[in-house]
Amino acid sequence: MKFLFEDLLVYQKAMIVAKLILRLTSEAPKGTASLVDQLRRASMSIPANLAEGCGRWHPNDRKQFFWIARGSVNECIVFIELGVTQNVLTEENQAELRNKLEEIGRMITGLIAATAKHTLKTST
Repeated sequence: MKFLFEDLLVYQKAMIVAKLILRLTSEAPKGTASLVDQLRRASMSIPANLAEGCGRWHPNDRKQFFWIARGSVNECIVFIELGVTQNVLTEENQAELRNKLEEIGRMITGLIAATAKHTLKTST
């Protein structure tokens, strides 16, 4: 059985980024475990909150989880920058991840806007 959220392009892209971050951080230098854990959790939070939001019935509940996913995008940006300074990630990794996360962020913003429009249409 396939869940509806699995068809969302933004979910698919978020999963790609989360898997990429898991792979890139699999052999992080000693002393960076906390940073790596935070980055991994933030990256996994994006698709997880998109999925949870899609499972909510009320549009306001959906939007709340989409906002959390959007916040996790921003959180990843911070940890990626710190990851470069701690030799967890390369500058090339940073550029690739930033580009992907910027796109995901825009897509989530569009999802939030579409959900808000749906809320307005159904409440009038």
